[in-house]
Amino acid sequence: MLAPGDGGNEAAEDPTDDPGLELSPGLFIVATPIGNIADISLRALAVLRGADLIACEDTRVTSKLTARYGVVTRRFAYNDHNGERVRPQLLERLRRGDSVALVSDAGTPLISDPGYKLVRAAIDEGLPVTVVPGAAAPLAALALSGLPSDRFLFAGFLPSRQAARRRALDELAPVPATLIVFESPRRLAASLADMAAALGDRKAAVARELTKRFEEVRRGPLAELARHYAASGPPKGEVVVVVGPPGTAPAAAMEDFAATLEAQLRAALAGASLRDAATTVAAATGLPRREVYARALALVAADKR
Repeated sequence: MLAPGDGGNEAAEDPTDDPGLELSPGLFIVATPIGNIADISLRALAVLRGADLIACEDTRVTSKLTARYGVVTRRFAYNDHNGERVRPQLLERLRRGDSVALVSDAGTPLISDPGYKLVRAAIDEGLPVTVVPGAAAPLAALALSGLPSDRFLFAGFLPSRQAARRRALDELAPVPATLIVFESPRRLAASLADMAAALGDRKAAVARELTKRFEEVRRGPLAELARHYAASGPPKGEVVVVVGPPGTAPAAAMEDFAATLEAQLRAALAGASLRDAATTVAAATGLPRREVYARALALVAADKR
């Protein structure tokens, strides 16, 4: 019998070859492939086969995986749309002593999917919960990015509207870590441009179609990546953007950015007050107004010396 927490380093009979494996009661958070269907662990297959029920975002998506590996366990849809109605049913199954495998459409559950509320509710009731780890797009992109990986922050999807996105990026700007975000292909160019404005022209990587046949990772400064995708159009497939921590912008790029900002400020100051000039340039660049105002103030002070 495989229970939540089994599978350590102790020498034991490997249960993963038994298609009729009986699981102990509890919620099993099971990672599934993010693209390449072969990226599924033996333990994950054992749990999917042995569970009383598989809770999944979309039964049609999960059926492709279960059919490939001969898993006949009943699938049950649990997602953002039906979560409030279905969650009590899943909790009742757990209370009765059933084993429930929780999967997302791809990757590790709870990462930008609705699994968190079910896991939180199960924990609050003292029900057994464990994880069967595996693929995760944010970590795969980080590993391929070539950027510092000792400290990182996964920020999920950025807001779709530019004003909200820039506010979110302003909050992320001082974080002393590599940033990882998901982004829609059609918003990628605009989002990268906003990142360059809010974060500085840091080193970054755009990873798409991870683990699939046409996997691609494009690396470079944020502004360069923004120009590339603005010219080439939205890429195909799932996209993960990895941005280096503060201080990873190339020196030359930072100098160019500072020079451009200074030129914009001088042009604005020629026909407007310091406050109005800062407001105009902040609106044009997307930089925080207080930061632009401080730079304008420094320019005025330097000119008076």
